[in-house]
Amino acid sequence: MAEVYDRWHLSRPPVDAEPCSEHSSRTRVLVPSSDHGKGKRWQVRYRDAVGDQRKENFAKKSQADARAAEVENELNRGEYVDRATRRQTFREFAETWRGTATHRETTEPKVERALRLHVYPMLGDMPLSTITRTDVRRWVRDRSKALTPIGLRTPYNALSSVMAAALYDGLIRKNPCHNIDLPEIRRPEVEPLHPEVVRALLATASPRYRALLRLAATTGLRQGELFGLEDDRHIDLDGMTLEVEQQLVGPDKGVPYLGEPKTEKSYRTVPLSASAAAAVRAHREEFPVRPVEIEDRTDPRRSEERKARLLFLSEYGAPLRRGSWAKVWARNVARANKHLEEAGSVLRVPEGTTLHDFRHFYASVLIAHGATVKKVQRRLGHAKPSITLDLYVHLWEDDEDETATLIDEVLA
Repeated sequence: MAEVYDRWHLSRPPVDAEPCSEHSSRTRVLVPSSDHGKGKRWQVRYRDAVGDQRKENFAKKSQADARAAEVENELNRGEYVDRATRRQTFREFAETWRGTATHRETTEPKVERALRLHVYPMLGDMPLSTITRTDVRRWVRDRSKALTPIGLRTPYNALSSVMAAALYDGLIRKNPCHNIDLPEIRRPEVEPLHPEVVRALLATASPRYRALLRLAATTGLRQGELFGLEDDRHIDLDGMTLEVEQQLVGPDKGVPYLGEPKTEKSYRTVPLSASAAAAVRAHREEFPVRPVEIEDRTDPRRSEERKARLLFLSEYGAPLRRGSWAKVWARNVARANKHLEEAGSVLRVPEGTTLHDFRHFYASVLIAHGATVKKVQRRLGHAKPSITLDLYVHLWEDDEDETATLIDEVLA
C-alpha cells in the first residue's frame, strides 16, 4: 500500500512538544520534525513488487496523493516500474543487454554494429519507457530508406530483442515492437546452375581446389564447412560418408578459426558419391595433408590452439580466407567460360555465381530425383523445413499445371 507522509511534521508528537507556529491551525496542531523546511514536504512510501521500501518526495500534497494512487494501481496490476529505471535510456539498457546476452561469436559484432549505426542515432538517447509503437514505426520507415528489406532485419531484431528483455525485466509495461509491420522481403527464385556449367567449373578448377569443388557440388556443404573439413576426422572413405561438425570462420578482422556450424541442424552426416571419394583420394596424393596450428572455438566454454589436419589449404599452406578464395574463384570462372566457348556452348557461368551456387545445384538434383522437403533440409543442414521451402518450393512444382483438370475430375 502506498501512503503519504508529512516529512516536516511528526506523525506521533510528544505530549509536551512545541507546536509549529508556521503550519499549525486552530483545528490542527502540528509539531515540527528535524526535517522541517528541508527539501520537499510530502513523501510517498510504499514497498515495490519485490518488497523493497521506496520513498518519493513531492512539494505539493496533491502531487503526492496522485503518485500514491498511481503506484497503488501499478502494483495491483503488476505493472510497477521504478522511476529511476524509467529514466534509463535505450542505449544504456541495450549496452547492458549486449554484454549479458548469449550470441554466437560471429553474431556479436553484427549486433553491435546494427545497434550503433542504425538504432542508437534515432532511439539511443530516448528513455526506455517512453519509446512507443509510433516511435518504432517511424524508425522502420526511416531505416527502410537506407536498408533493403532483408538488411533491415538485423537492426530490427536487435531492437526487438532489447525491448523484449526490458519487458521481461519489468522495465517497460509493453513491448513497442510487438506486431510491427516490416517491408516484405522479395527473394528472386533460385535458378540452379546448368549441369553443363557445373561440369565446366569442375573441369577447369585448379588441381589444388578440384576436390573442394567436387565436394561442393556433390554434398551441398557451405563454404565455411568445406574449408573446415579435417582429413581423417571428417572424411570416411570406407563408409563413404562426410561428417559436418565445424566450420572455418573468417572474421572481418583477425585470423580464421574453427567454430561451431551455423545452426544445430547443421551438424549432419552426408553420403559421399564415388566421384567425390575419388577426388579426395587424388587430392591426398597430390597435396599431402599437413597439420596447421589454428584456434579451435567449437566448444563455446573453452577455446584452444591445436594442430588441425585441414583437407584444403591455400597455396601457402595456410587456412583459406574469403578474400583470397574470391580471387581463386574468379580465375576459375574465367577458365570455365573459355572452356564453354571453345566447346561451342551457348552457356556461360552466370554473373554473380559463387561457390554457394553449387549448394543450390545439389539441392536441385535431389529435388529432381524425388527427394522430400525433409530430406533436402537434412542434407543441407537448414534449421527449419520452411527455409528449404522458401528457397526451393518452385523446384517441386510440376512442369505442367494439372490443377484445373483435377478439379473437373472431382466434380464430374
